[in-house]
Amino acid sequence: MTSVDTLMQPDAQGFFGPYGGQAVPEHLKKIMDEIAQAYVEISQTQAYQDELAELYQYYVGRPSPIYFAKRLSAHCGGARIYLKREDLNHTGAHKINHCLGEALLAKHMGKTKVIAETGAGQHGVALATACALVGLPCEIHMGAVDIAKEHPNVTKMKILGARLISVTRGTQTLKDAVDSAFEAYLEDPQNFIYAIGSVVGPHPFPMMVRDFQSIIGREARTQFPQLTGRQPDYVAACVGGGSNAMGIFSGFLDLPEVKLVGVEPAGRGFAIGDHAATLSYGQPGTMHGFHSYMLQDPQGEPLPVHSIASGLDYPSVGPQHSYLKDLGRAEYHAVDDQACLDAFIKLSRIEGIIPALESAHALAWAMQKAPELDADACILVNLSGRGDKDADFVAEQLGL
Repeated sequence: MTSVDTLMQPDAQGFFGPYGGQAVPEHLKKIMDEIAQAYVEISQTQAYQDELAELYQYYVGRPSPIYFAKRLSAHCGGARIYLKREDLNHTGAHKINHCLGEALLAKHMGKTKVIAETGAGQHGVALATACALVGLPCEIHMGAVDIAKEHPNVTKMKILGARLISVTRGTQTLKDAVDSAFEAYLEDPQNFIYAIGSVVGPHPFPMMVRDFQSIIGREARTQFPQLTGRQPDYVAACVGGGSNAMGIFSGFLDLPEVKLVGVEPAGRGFAIGDHAATLSYGQPGTMHGFHSYMLQDPQGEPLPVHSIASGLDYPSVGPQHSYLKDLGRAEYHAVDDQACLDAFIKLSRIEGIIPALESAHALAWAMQKAPELDADACILVNLSGRGDKDADFVAEQLGL
């Protein structure tokens, strides 16, 4: 059986099994290695750890609670559904966990600007927040389609002082925002840092973002037995790039009795360009500086993707997820836009909690799975973000 250390830690070249690495030019590899070395050295200092821990507690509001969704569980029948409430964090999602870590790292490294991409805007808002806190300029690249769709988050980024770049190329969504942000980073990689918004990109970013997000799993592993006297049967989380999922999965990797479930977007169906279910329908390939499963054409170029959730419409996935899939330690399913919308409304109206559309994918899977299980079974869903940003869009879609 594969050891937990092997599941958690990449090798010296940044690979989780065959996935990950640094598929970048030699001069960029040198810079990535410098970031990796700085991360290892700085993150181990007591001063860095104390500052980050203090910010998590007094600024973010950690630990986030676990909530028993009693009425939703009764509505679905079968298993009990619990929610890890990352939506209650400052800025409204899990993204603040790694954004604070990255911004502090940039400050300690003496970087002069932080550059990033965003899809739904949660990473952009969290990074703009963290940069305001540490006093660094912040530049966010966001697809024009997502800017129109996620207007509340766009306004927040501007209020926080970030420079917002509208990306009008290609599909004008997350993949194109990543391309644009990376090009801006290449203008001065010595002085800028690219704060990747998920467990993707060249090493050390998949490891680094996972490490910052692992606080979710550590908390949940302690909290759930305190609440229920046992560990959950299933831990479920949505997967685009996969940061919130790796965050909570990391706390349970060494407990084989806990099933780990990643939930991808089936979108409008499984025709090309209608979904972003990378692990369900993709093949191994290379993009954005790392090797992983991706949705690609015969020439290896990324395919167009779609999800009702802007934060999930990415044609690849974190390399650690690909490794967990191949090993069978995690399973991955896909739910469509309609199921996501239904879960969004049901949680809102049954529990009074408005979830992010991204998180509603994991919730939709839990709602489908619960009736198949006994009443003593437990499903823990990582409610990775709140739905303020999606409220106007959903109301328009449903004619509310």
